[in-house]
Amino acid sequence: MPDGVAPAVSTARIFVVVPARDEARLLPVTLRSIPAWVERVVVVDDGSCDGTIEAARGVCDARLEVVVHPMNRGVGAAIVSGYRRAFELGADIAVVMGADAQMDPADLERLIAPVIEGRAGYAKGDRLSHPECVRAMPKDRLLGNIGLTLLTRWATGLRIRDSQCGYTALHRDAASTLELDALWPRYGYPNDVLTRCARAGVKVEDVTVRPIYGDETSGVRWLDALVRVPMVIALGALRRR
Repeated sequence: MPDGVAPAVSTARIFVVVPARDEARLLPVTLRSIPAWVERVVVVDDGSCDGTIEAARGVCDARLEVVVHPMNRGVGAAIVSGYRRAFELGADIAVVMGADAQMDPADLERLIAPVIEGRAGYAKGDRLSHPECVRAMPKDRLLGNIGLTLLTRWATGLRIRDSQCGYTALHRDAASTLELDALWPRYGYPNDVLTRCARAGVKVEDVTVRPIYGDETSGVRWLDALVRVPMVIALGALRRR
């Protein structure tokens, strides 16, 4: 295990998957923030045009591996590629961290705790329960997240509190039940994962994490939030029933 191993994770092989598209500016910040006790880091470049690959490879970290999608396939597809590589290399738990420095590495150990302790196969970050959420999260995103979370709860029967948070931890055994190749490849991916967890009986647990927002631009468009993601949720509900 790497130096600086956290007590709660000393017996598990923890990998971090970082999906990235056009994140050359913030990706190095994210990579340098990942704790030393994480064994490997898999960056998946999803058809970037801005030097994201070079920015990743320019970070001097022996744990780092870069997987390249020559064409943009979507954030969900990038995460699946990262999962496949992580579990191929022997990960017990694969954590997804965004490339835009919006996920606090100080929350990582608490995020994986339910998975390590066997209470859940999939743990999700929950920004909406954090006391700073109303102040920190842009109001349009806050309202959109609440709406999509309510829809996802209806579709899945899961008592989740923030369906759209991408800060997650997945156990390799749970991953084997989710038909990774069939997962929705673009925005709506988190909702599809939750629907498939519900269908497969994978236990899901929320973990409160800090909401972080800077000057980055969200890639989620209104068409995604109002049409495409609700469509993914509805299709998931039909499959589940």
